[in-house]
Amino acid sequence: MLIILAFIILFHVISAILLFIATLHNAWWVSGNVYTDLWYSCNDSSCYPIENSHSTTAGYLQAVQATMILATILCCVGFFVFILQLFRLKQGERFVFTAVIQLMSCLCIMIAGSIYAAQHESFQNADFKDGTFGYSFVLAWISFPVSLFGGLMYFMLRKRK
Repeated sequence: MLIILAFIILFHVISAILLFIATLHNAWWVSGNVYTDLWYSCNDSSCYPIENSHSTTAGYLQAVQATMILATILCCVGFFVFILQLFRLKQGERFVFTAVIQLMSCLCIMIAGSIYAAQHESFQNADFKDGTFGYSFVLAWISFPVSLFGGLMYFMLRKRK
């Protein structure tokens, strides 16, 4: 039982770390020495806001920003709810509320990654056309199955002696 509990905590912490890195670092799209994230485009010397990111033409970028922030918040809240439930639930009860929060975080990650993959070219200028997805985008997609597996483990986890 303690081994399962340790693995579930480990999956949750890994998921939260991956989400923080993916949301904050400047590597969602990389083109030569220019890289961009959800808020800024940077080169070797300076960073500047993404053009028209505040307008309605980049509504999908705002949706990606919101869902990544929401996924990170839900992941952290889910961990604190898990700790509370660990000491409050009676024996034999399941961590359903924590599982639902973690699966909602997983859904937000999937939505953000899907929207960015489908729409990233529409806000790029000519400097960014020839590039690849960066490591932050990859980390966001890696955090998806980690969060999904963690959420499913919460459904199966019962508080036993």
